[in-house]
Amino acid sequence: MTESWVNSAERIGRDLHIDLSGGGSRRAALLHALREAVRSGRLAPGTRLPPYRSLAADLGLARNTVADAYAELVAEGWLTARQGSGTRVAERAAPPPRVRVPKRAPVAPEPPAHNLVQGQPDAGSFPRTAWLAAARRALTAAPNEAFGPGDPHGRIELRRALAAYLARSRGVRADPERIVVCSGFAHALRLLFGTGGGGVLRGPLGVEAYGLGFHRSLLTTAKVRTVPLGLDEHGARVEDLADAPVPVRAVLLTPAHQFPTGGPLHPSRRAAVVDWARARSGIVLEDDYDGEFRYDREPVGALQGLDPERVVHIGSVSKSLSPAVRLGWMVLPEHLVDAVVTAKGEREAWASVPDQLTLADLIESGHYDRHVRRMRQRYRRRRDQLVAALAARAPHVTVTGIAAGLHAVLRLPPGTEASAVKAAAWHGVGLEGLAAYRHPEARTTAPDGLVVGYATPAEHAYTAALDALCRALPPPP
Repeated sequence: MTESWVNSAERIGRDLHIDLSGGGSRRAALLHALREAVRSGRLAPGTRLPPYRSLAADLGLARNTVADAYAELVAEGWLTARQGSGTRVAERAAPPPRVRVPKRAPVAPEPPAHNLVQGQPDAGSFPRTAWLAAARRALTAAPNEAFGPGDPHGRIELRRALAAYLARSRGVRADPERIVVCSGFAHALRLLFGTGGGGVLRGPLGVEAYGLGFHRSLLTTAKVRTVPLGLDEHGARVEDLADAPVPVRAVLLTPAHQFPTGGPLHPSRRAAVVDWARARSGIVLEDDYDGEFRYDREPVGALQGLDPERVVHIGSVSKSLSPAVRLGWMVLPEHLVDAVVTAKGEREAWASVPDQLTLADLIESGHYDRHVRRMRQRYRRRRDQLVAALAARAPHVTVTGIAAGLHAVLRLPPGTEASAVKAAAWHGVGLEGLAAYRHPEARTTAPDGLVVGYATPAEHAYTAALDALCRALPPPP
């Protein structure tokens, strides 16, 4: 194979790489190389080529060979030659380079016309003006050291603000030294359980029979076995911990609003799971994913308030503000703080310091509370619209889990869940059935149902989304 750099910078202002590899004559190789350079776009239209004498000298070819090649390419239309202007690539659109597309390349699915998937707040309601004002105040007041390497605990300004906010709004007992800032609930799980079983906590881990599959997958990747606990109208059956097929060391619960079936954990079971943790030196992980949004009941205090040394309280702003703001927190028992900080590493690599400072200002200024109250009213109106639409158009469908949160469960006639999910997709409605959340080893099987998130659609699109949903529901039995 022969490759050469045509070093004619003093004549044409740039180098030119010519590959004369391949069979056949040197003239044929030169013709092929120049055609490919033009075809691929490497030689753009209008590019001036070296004089044939210079190119011949650089490539070690006879002058006549290069002159003949130029003449043939001019005749074919690849090049142009004018007196005083030299030889140039013809001014025409070069064909785009060929791109190999792998077979069966994954294609992102089209978003549904009506997004009623749970867990997503109204993106258009993000408090941009308040956030921008808080960012300006926070960055103006921030000390210079805030812009150096981060503290793995998280900024002290945010930890102080969170300690006060969680105490008054959720009944959490904490001081800033027990709070570690993270980028959300999934990050918290990764820090607590690591990868390959090398985390701060060890499995097996008790989990609710219905929950988010993504979290189970994350734990499986960390080699943590999950043991499902039964569910009923009072929440997780925590008494199943004593009869688990393997000794359980920790349990993950959504006590304020069971996900996805709805409803708080019964007070007797709240006390029972704390007693279990004390007796077994176990840990309870409290996922407080939407505790700010309650409508028809008094607020349910955080489970952590019953025993701060046995409960890890985990929260984030993914529902209250936006999942795009990658900020969450863990309120830890004292004996776990150092281990979690060590697992996190010496330098804060997850949560943006400017965002931490901004959230701290948003909380302390009162704008965060005002935003939450405003969104609580908006989501309650949407919940009420959903209930009214179903009462009018599908009275045979029972709605549950509506006292709090951003989603409801529509109980369906037996055997209709799968067909209802397909019908919803046909009508352009994005949602999931309850079966999608069931632990594969769970003994509990909930009745057929749809999980409907009512927070995501824009205000102007919500009525149309409800109309499409009602049209997709199965008829009365």
